[in-house]
Amino acid sequence: MNRQEVLRAYRQMRLARAFETKVAELYQKGRMGGFSHLYTGEEAVAVGALWPLRPDDHVLGSYRDHVYLLVRGTDPGAVMAELYGHSDGCCKGLGGSMHLYDRERNFHGGYAIVAGECPVAVGLGLSVKYREGDQVVVCFFGDGATNQGVYHEALNMAGLWKLPIVFVCENNEYAIGTSVERSSAERNLARKASVYGMPAEAVDGMDFFKMVSAAERAVARARRGEGPTFIEARCYRYRGHSMSDPATYRSKEEVEFWRGRDVLEKLRGQIRHDFEVPDEEFDGLDAEVREAIEAAVAVAEAGRELSLEEARKLVYVRP
Repeated sequence: MNRQEVLRAYRQMRLARAFETKVAELYQKGRMGGFSHLYTGEEAVAVGALWPLRPDDHVLGSYRDHVYLLVRGTDPGAVMAELYGHSDGCCKGLGGSMHLYDRERNFHGGYAIVAGECPVAVGLGLSVKYREGDQVVVCFFGDGATNQGVYHEALNMAGLWKLPIVFVCENNEYAIGTSVERSSAERNLARKASVYGMPAEAVDGMDFFKMVSAAERAVARARRGEGPTFIEARCYRYRGHSMSDPATYRSKEEVEFWRGRDVLEKLRGQIRHDFEVPDEEFDGLDAEVREAIEAAVAVAEAGRELSLEEARKLVYVRP
């Protein structure tokens, strides 16, 4: 990577962090309703895994989905407005936090059902193979998904048919409030996936460059027609499962340990050292991001909800 590229990665991760921080603030002020699951702490996973993709590749994710769209280039204002339930949102306010979607950028949804995106990824992968294309499907899910039946069915079919899919498991240690140690008989999730005829590796998800390296290998393999790859990104979320979760199932010491490995500070230090970037340049990027977030909030605040009649036309169609 060159200097421009690493600074672009830093800006994407800073934008993701600032967006989620603002969402938490606005949610607590009652500006948005429903559930909201924040990505804070896991930014290197999304930015690194999506780094090698082309615009015509496909992406799916779980309910912790705001950051995937931001990285793919969806306007932050459209994402924020969606969380407000407003018509300027990327789903016109009908999807909300857990069901984001952007057809133009081939983001095929955040899924609220655990592992629900895995069989959809298989369908997309089969479509690419049937049409003899070279697009790749990247499918994100959490460690809890690996205990679902549909997850195993999806990986089995992807491995059997050699579909061009990169499965990215965000192992942030907890499925809602239950640790991996208490919920999975096989704690090494890469080994758990390896029986389905695909390479599987565990990666330090708190390191952007290691995530990029793993993603580049997996994407290249898929484009060559060699089938799926499984990446277990070992990471940590700083907040509870959702905004309503106080995360009392873990200690302050544990959270502080992981905050001490913060992905943004780590990347900033690596870039500063290797590319001799002065603090003033980082400060400029941070200021840019703050302006982008304030602009996104302004879009959301100025919006409105769809009328019932407008919503009905979008939800129901005549057979």
